[in-house]
Amino acid sequence: MTGAYILVLRLDKSSKIKIGKLGKIRFEKGYYAYAGSAMGRGEALKNRIRRHQKLAKEKKGKLFWHIDYFLANPDVKITKVLIFKSDKKIECQISQRISKLAKKTIKAFGSSDCRCQGHFHYLGNRCGLKFANTEGIAVY
Repeated sequence: MTGAYILVLRLDKSSKIKIGKLGKIRFEKGYYAYAGSAMGRGEALKNRIRRHQKLAKEKKGKLFWHIDYFLANPDVKITKVLIFKSDKKIECQISQRISKLAKKTIKAFGSSDCRCQGHFHYLGNRCGLKFANTEGIAVY
């Protein structure tokens, strides 16, 4: 299965976190949304999400993507995962949709392979993500 996903995350206290080559970034306490994708073969999408969930739970593992550095922080929890099954790369469109609801987009976070401002968004003290058309979306 291929497609895109949104990780809805909660940071329990404001923190400065080193995010790979982006360096240290100050993150405010609250909710964040990350738009990602997995377009590989087989169970690529499920495997990517499982990897993120394991890193968020165990707080150890290889840190490869920007999101990995955030997930490894002890004050970060995944609160929801939304999955969009697709054979097309749609994470940029999803991220742009989230950015309209967000208080702030974290520049260059998760968007090193596209022209987006970023794929990581600060939502504030409430999640606030709603999707009118939920066809093809699985929620975990």
